[in-house]
Amino acid sequence: MADSHELPEATVQNILDQESLKWVFVGGKGGVGKTTCSSILSILLARVRSSVLIISTDPAHNLSDAFQQRFTKTPTLVDGFNNLYAMEVDPTVENEDVNGPEGMDGLFSDLANSIPGIDEAMSFAEMLKLVQTMDYSCIVFDTAPTGHTLRLLQFPSTLEKGLAKMMSLKSKFAHKIWNSWWQMTRMFGIDDEFGEDAILGRLEGMKVPFWQDLTTFVCVCIPEFLSLYETERLVQELTKFEIDTHNIIINQVLFDDEDVQSKLLKARMRMQQKYIDQFYMLYDDFNITKLPLLPQEVTRVEALQAFSHHFLSPYQPSCKRGTVEELERRISMLKQQLSEAESELEKLRKGGDKA
Repeated sequence: MADSHELPEATVQNILDQESLKWVFVGGKGGVGKTTCSSILSILLARVRSSVLIISTDPAHNLSDAFQQRFTKTPTLVDGFNNLYAMEVDPTVENEDVNGPEGMDGLFSDLANSIPGIDEAMSFAEMLKLVQTMDYSCIVFDTAPTGHTLRLLQFPSTLEKGLAKMMSLKSKFAHKIWNSWWQMTRMFGIDDEFGEDAILGRLEGMKVPFWQDLTTFVCVCIPEFLSLYETERLVQELTKFEIDTHNIIINQVLFDDEDVQSKLLKARMRMQQKYIDQFYMLYDDFNITKLPLLPQEVTRVEALQAFSHHFLSPYQPSCKRGTVEELERRISMLKQQLSEAESELEKLRKGGDKA
């Protein structure tokens, strides 16, 4: 592990400073706060970019809940901003959107659906075609949980294999699979060219804009074993696909300040610290940002903006151990606890005397 003075900055400032970024993906295990983090990142980016769009690709959309504003599949201006837009993409593709003019019978449908992940691939392809036509300075993706996101990232290679399978059948059953073939070419926007080179060329063209220096992936997690495991799996997959990732956000961290007094919370803090240490050991060259666990949810623009300063400046507990203020506070609290214990003891004694 690197020395503490060599560790990267514990903020997301590096993302804001990287002017070449076009696509920012935010992902991680379910329930770790991806939507909150992606929403705040979009707000911060809107301060330094001319126009920002945040897109939810999670089947269970939460952007509307985070901003307390209704969003649809059409970009909508976020209340209180003049350059931040949000939209929630429908992750499913309706049958009438992909069928040929005369539809497909069961045989053709089975053939098309035999390609693993075809529904997700087609949905993702439609979304890529859509966002590449949009004129935004930066686009933030609030993704689905890790497993779903990885399948979307794998879709080009998955689809290549599926296309190869269909192409091998094309010469043998050309007259039977015309409608299926028409579907696949329509998905890639190819009207007149049905050749293998044309389709694979379009597939390759869809991959390039996302996998170069235009893209980064922000991993969101919590300091627990399963989240650490999924983050490691996600980082390995991103590395395999040569997708840049150099930011990890550890959410819901318990800090040792005046609010932490119970034995349960103290035990949780020790557990969390064990996994936080492992994060620093595994990712000593990452920008690791720790966010505090709050007693309330972070919703509405005002709350998101208020919480955003923790993304730019590391959270500091309110009291430092060993200071005069901290010792005086602890003595005062112990005196109060002692007084309450004495009162409870007196009540028990009086009850015993009556018995």
